[in-house]
Amino acid sequence: MGSAAQVAAVVALLLAAAALALSLNGYFVFVIAGVALLAICGVGLNLLLGLSGQVSFGHVGFYAIGAYTVAILTGQAGWSFWAAWPAAALLAGALGALLALPALRVKGPGLAMVTIAFGFIVEHGAVEWRALTGGQNGLMGIAQPALPGLGGGERSVALLALLVLGLALAAYARIARGSWGAAMRAVRDSETAAASIGIDPLVVKTVAFAVSAALAGLAGGLYAPLQGMVTPGMFSFLQSILFVLVVMIGGAGTVAGPVVGALVVGLLPELLSSLENLRLLCFGLLLLVVLWVAPVGVAGVAGVLLGRLRRRPKAWPGGGRADAAAASRLPVRPPAERAGLAARGLSMVFGGVRAVDALSFELPPGRVTSLIGPNGAGKSTVLNMLSGYYRPSAGQRWLGERALPARGACHSARHGIARTYQTTQLFAGMSAADNVAIALSGGRLGSLLGVTGFTSAVVRERARGLLLACGYTGDPDVRAADLPHVDRRLVEIARALATRPAVLLLDEPAAGLSREDKVALGRLLRAIAGSGVAVGLVEHDMSLVMDVSDGIVVIDAGQRLAVGTPQDVRADPVVRRAYLGDTGGVPARARRAGTGEGAPPREALGVSALRTGYGAAPVLHEVDLQVREGEMVALLGANGAGKSTLMRALAGLHRPVAGGIAFDGTDLARLDAARVAALGVVLVPEGRQVFPELSVLDNLRLGAFPSGRLPRAETMRRVEAMFARFPRLRERQHQRAGLLSGGEQQMLAVARGLMSRPKVLLLDEPSLGLAPKIIEELFASLDHLRESAITILLVDQMAALALSLADRAYVLEEGRVVASGPAGQLASDPSLAQAYLGGA
Repeated sequence: MGSAAQVAAVVALLLAAAALALSLNGYFVFVIAGVALLAICGVGLNLLLGLSGQVSFGHVGFYAIGAYTVAILTGQAGWSFWAAWPAAALLAGALGALLALPALRVKGPGLAMVTIAFGFIVEHGAVEWRALTGGQNGLMGIAQPALPGLGGGERSVALLALLVLGLALAAYARIARGSWGAAMRAVRDSETAAASIGIDPLVVKTVAFAVSAALAGLAGGLYAPLQGMVTPGMFSFLQSILFVLVVMIGGAGTVAGPVVGALVVGLLPELLSSLENLRLLCFGLLLLVVLWVAPVGVAGVAGVLLGRLRRRPKAWPGGGRADAAAASRLPVRPPAERAGLAARGLSMVFGGVRAVDALSFELPPGRVTSLIGPNGAGKSTVLNMLSGYYRPSAGQRWLGERALPARGACHSARHGIARTYQTTQLFAGMSAADNVAIALSGGRLGSLLGVTGFTSAVVRERARGLLLACGYTGDPDVRAADLPHVDRRLVEIARALATRPAVLLLDEPAAGLSREDKVALGRLLRAIAGSGVAVGLVEHDMSLVMDVSDGIVVIDAGQRLAVGTPQDVRADPVVRRAYLGDTGGVPARARRAGTGEGAPPREALGVSALRTGYGAAPVLHEVDLQVREGEMVALLGANGAGKSTLMRALAGLHRPVAGGIAFDGTDLARLDAARVAALGVVLVPEGRQVFPELSVLDNLRLGAFPSGRLPRAETMRRVEAMFARFPRLRERQHQRAGLLSGGEQQMLAVARGLMSRPKVLLLDEPSLGLAPKIIEELFASLDHLRESAITILLVDQMAALALSLADRAYVLEEGRVVASGPAGQLASDPSLAQAYLGGA
């Protein structure tokens, strides 16, 4: 059901329940009151689970605190019920906030365990604190609430419970529609992205937890006079499970969900009471059926069905992608409000490894400054420090004329630094317009029950205007999860601009875009800079970098290598060496692998017209490639060119869209990774990916798995061969692989790949993240492999070293082969430098 329909149905149901409570007697009134209390707890958990995505199995603890507070204050301290009841809610809410501070720093099973422990602590505390709680005997003599004309008793409790339920549902509906509800959904979908627009995830989750706990305390405060006594046995762990089931069965995130769930959980046992001993079994089976048939809950399914019936196509102004006319509608920052970002001596150390070392550079306002460097240079680390996600080990950031302390991403966002992400971090459960609208608040959410700051016509118009300005021409009300890749990029940029930043940091925004979309993106970035924003760009598409950048900062191994204009950087020999190595000394290989004297070499692996991508985003376009038996072939190109995607496709880890992969008479394009490895094509993946908890010896033994069940003697012969090839592994054979150095792990990864005696070995970035001396040792080992006539396809960032070993090479650019040939000739081919550093 739609929100309005749900509200109308709930109001009618509450009025009918109130009428029944006034007309019926005894047990039926008790059942109505019990269902209403379940629903109140469900509304609180719905706020926690449905909006903020946090699971609590300990809410029975807050329920018990509310009940015991009313019992103690009315029975022992002499308070009236009307004074004790709000005190119970306040105490439960305060304890909920205190519990949230440590509990919400963990996620998933950790959070569930913390809340379960809290529920047990409350239950057993009530048993042991006999002087206050009465121990196992509990407390009696609880004051009853009295309503005019009704007096005390369960009828008054039932009407109060229905009134509180109605108010709780109204409050939930307003919170869900307003800025706080949007912030909770944002935190649920991506805490990282929420922090980047100024929302503090810990504050949002703590407020949700406190309000949820307060509602459970209110319900518990009514439960005590309804029962007439309280004992620890009334607040078992099973009661917490029932609270969670109320939300799950009814539908998390819906207004009517807790009411529907409470009716099922509260009334079903009563309807099955005639079955005596089979009652619980039938109850459990029915619950399982409901959860299986309607995993989004009864109200959730009804809402989806009604939404499909009412859905109509919407007209939206505009008819193309981003262009200069759309971008011109970007708000312009006055000159007095413009500020650049400066990094001064930034350093970052991870476990003794210096990822960034005393780095200094500036991002001037109104200009596009790109940060580039080879793999492992430290670009992502620098971006995370600039945006506040990492606290630098040394150095400072300066925004304009003032130092900006490292107090987290949320603090940085509120002071004018916005960013986007390599993998888009939209709030998937919210619409495109909602993603932008919540960012317009800048983290200032207003009152908990306020809605105008998020739903007002002014806010909606500004959100739609930013979407148009960034080139988004789709439906603003479509869910972000349903957007195509290019639109996700545009919405994310619009959301970042909604915070009115002085600095915009973009992490590979062109990844996965077509050439036409990259051109449009370039125009948009220039327009953003023209509006007075300092744009910092980390991007591997060098053509885009060279086209849009006013200045470029090149880093390598965490240090600044060069600063200048695109033309200066492209011509800098130091930069060319960092990307390509010293290609001048690469020898031309005369050796060609073959099957005999003068015989033509036999093809080991052939790729024909291969196309693949992720979702709708193409990565490889009609790639043709050939590897002959006994050859080492290098696959070169800048980051994002599609090299790793091609390696994953060859290894069966990524299914191609079209094209073929021929190996020994078999098309590998439709086989899974295990079958490909068993046939003899083995991948040594990027990042080494050894099994860290297993020993070096066990890692090697597992490497022989694709060969089938081998005799132990044969396995050990292969292990000995690997120890002979990599002597350092013999010394560490009984050590956990996770404790090896990076170079030793890479040697282990290569040795593990060789254990199955592959016909073709795929090496993906074996030198990534290694020190120069270790790289030399590793490549010396690879040279020995080459001399052993093993067929190898090599991807590596060190182009010169790769070419020094390879017989032939291919150069990829934007998923296309742009050059190929003998390694010695390709080393001096201008297309190689163009692929890495962009065209002239």
